[in-house]
Amino acid sequence: MLRNPKYVYGPNENYIPANLNLGDYLVQRYKKHGDKVALINAATEERITYKEMVQAAVNLAVSLVRLGVKKGDVVGVCTENRLENWSIVMAVASTGAIVTPISIGYVKDELKHILNISKPNYLFCSKQAYQIHEGVIKSLSFIKKIIFIDDDRRKGELCYKDLAIVSTGSLIKKNVNVEEFLAVEVKGQTDTAFIMYSSGTTGLPKGVMISHVNVIATCAVKDVCDPKLVVLNITPWYHAMGLMLMLVYMGHGTKTVFLPKFDINIYLQSIEKYKANQLILVPPVILALTKTDIKYDVSSVQVILSGAAVLQKDTIDAVKKKFPNLIDVYQGYGMTEATVMITLNSHVNGKQCKPGSVGKVVNNTVVKIVDIDTREPLGPNEKGELCFKSPMVMKGYVGKDRSADFDDEGFYKTGDIAYYDDEKYIYIVDRLKELVKYKGFQVPPAEIETVLMQHPGVRDVGVVGLPDENAGELPLAFVVPQTGANITEKEIQDFVAERLSNPKHLRGGVRFVKEIPKNPSGKILRKVLRQMLKE
Repeated sequence: MLRNPKYVYGPNENYIPANLNLGDYLVQRYKKHGDKVALINAATEERITYKEMVQAAVNLAVSLVRLGVKKGDVVGVCTENRLENWSIVMAVASTGAIVTPISIGYVKDELKHILNISKPNYLFCSKQAYQIHEGVIKSLSFIKKIIFIDDDRRKGELCYKDLAIVSTGSLIKKNVNVEEFLAVEVKGQTDTAFIMYSSGTTGLPKGVMISHVNVIATCAVKDVCDPKLVVLNITPWYHAMGLMLMLVYMGHGTKTVFLPKFDINIYLQSIEKYKANQLILVPPVILALTKTDIKYDVSSVQVILSGAAVLQKDTIDAVKKKFPNLIDVYQGYGMTEATVMITLNSHVNGKQCKPGSVGKVVNNTVVKIVDIDTREPLGPNEKGELCFKSPMVMKGYVGKDRSADFDDEGFYKTGDIAYYDDEKYIYIVDRLKELVKYKGFQVPPAEIETVLMQHPGVRDVGVVGLPDENAGELPLAFVVPQTGANITEKEIQDFVAERLSNPKHLRGGVRFVKEIPKNPSGKILRKVLRQMLKE
């Protein structure tokens, strides 16, 4: 009946809409923004208003039901970032069906793996995505119908405009009255709205079931965005960070400029052209910006929001030099299993970041740090596994019992090593599964990587454990040298030895490589590094 003094509690604020269907919730929020521009495609200069987006969504929802889409069906969306994405999401959720966003960048075996998790009955597909994945799509019998997003569709197939836009030849003969539109009734706390896919950095991706209430609760998190700022976003919309943050931002009526594909020159040009104030980025792009000679006017940029992987201080300092009016780089912490966010450094109302921290726990969320071995809760400045619970925590994984991933109190076990300070700011240390086990010591690779990134001759680095019969594992670094740098293995080993305690020394050696393998969100693929060791 009393709060545990060793847990970290976010603000306790509740907002529950009358209808727990996510599609209805989004329609009601977005229509309030009327003729305001919601999205601009910087590559094509196409744009859409909130009113147009909502109208297309309700038209599409009615058309999908007439096609036979029903509650519980799974609808895949495989496309690059484009204007139609959000009407599709709202429409599918409104029918009670489940949205599963699919990366256009999957290779054949990856695509087969994730599609066999969600088994979509219907598939929205762009021309580009279909050209890449036609063979796999045709081979799967559970896909009953493909709806092409482009006008240029396969013969005899439907396209997005046939279902969403009133015109001669379309299936919908007049616009649905938005005020009379009624979404299919769902059990918001238990019915699935999305099947997302975990990053798979330590194994094959798993299907993450996100409920309607999970997303509604995420959209209600305070101080996530300032609607006065023009946002430039390049994060992919199949990824939790890109998809869920967009739902939150649009709920507040932001204007978002986006690029379907990242090109650093077009990206910088877009900042100047649209006077972007806030950039949503992942660490690899931020790192690329620090090494670019910027020849465009980027003085409009005030805020950079970074997620998916922890940024190092030297990278933050370097990017501040590139953007003269940048207030700060704001880091948050989350995961697909949390819908998107657990902690946040908010930029709203001119708040400042705490260096090295991923922020404070967001509202209606509870975090505890537990001892890795005893599972006992720890106090301030004690490192252990971060566990959390909130109305945003996933239902569970497709086809997997919840018990292995949740503790007896209902906390999700993240597998991340963290601590909180006396002011309740959270700091991420490393992944539990990625710790190097040296003679009983738990060595965090990220700590060694942070030190090595301070070396002037190191451009990028990834650390893993080299199997050793006597010690268990020896820390080993894969290093990408700076162009023109002439650094040696001993120099790197000595650099670490002078700055870190004995168990963290690079006894496994140093391997010089051209690049560090990472997933699209910037997380180091240590399983690939370990495979490189074997080879």
